[in-house]
Amino acid sequence: MNTRPKLLVNIDHVATLRNARGEGFPDPARAAGICEAAGADGIVFHLRSDRRHIRDEDLPALKAMVKGTLDFEMAATQEMVDLCIDLKPSLCTLVPEGREELTTEGGLDLPAVAEELTTLAITPLQSSGIPVSLFVDPVPAHIDMAAALGVEAVELHTGTFANAWMQGDSDQVKYEVGRIADAAELAHQKGLLVNAGHGLNLDNLHAFLSAVSHLHEISIGHALISDALFLGLSTTVKAYLALIHGQTEGT
Repeated sequence: MNTRPKLLVNIDHVATLRNARGEGFPDPARAAGICEAAGADGIVFHLRSDRRHIRDEDLPALKAMVKGTLDFEMAATQEMVDLCIDLKPSLCTLVPEGREELTTEGGLDLPAVAEELTTLAITPLQSSGIPVSLFVDPVPAHIDMAAALGVEAVELHTGTFANAWMQGDSDQVKYEVGRIADAAELAHQKGLLVNAGHGLNLDNLHAFLSAVSHLHEISIGHALISDALFLGLSTTVKAYLALIHGQTEGT
């Protein structure tokens, strides 16, 4: 029996809705509190360089509200490192960031950025007592490199699996989830905590959890917040948790 992965809710798109009208609501911190009250194990947010959703002023409120894991997703820039060290979240997940992208489109290109990541982000963050996770594609060489860099965790990019699922391509789904399962196994063997996220939803999560072992945390945002528009936020969080508990505990 696998230990169930923790559910972390990404609340970025609560801020997206707030910013659409330039109003002070809905409040991402309030949403975070509702998610945790419904059973979520923690909260994820991505402070982007363009501040398109989460803003600097949200950070203290989120830190004060969140009782479980608080995962600060960010690009490895000096500005973000300074903000993260000041906030002291439970975890910092380093992600690539493109100004024109609608969402994070893939994992870090570790062979190209490993030295910069270490000097600019990994070393100062860890020296400040903040564990570091790297958002990576499910590629064995990248898992090996993440382990060599001495980070505590990797977050496996599940977007290609989710896209294949959405397109109904069963062969590609099998291939993509196999890649993720192999990467999770390798990361576990290397002593890394294994997180996962991007594109997971109520439709594909059962198949994903059935195939992938050693998951520590899964991060779900856009799909969960979208479902919450119709079901309510608390009800939606409980629906995801019921699926996770049912899959991993056989209830």
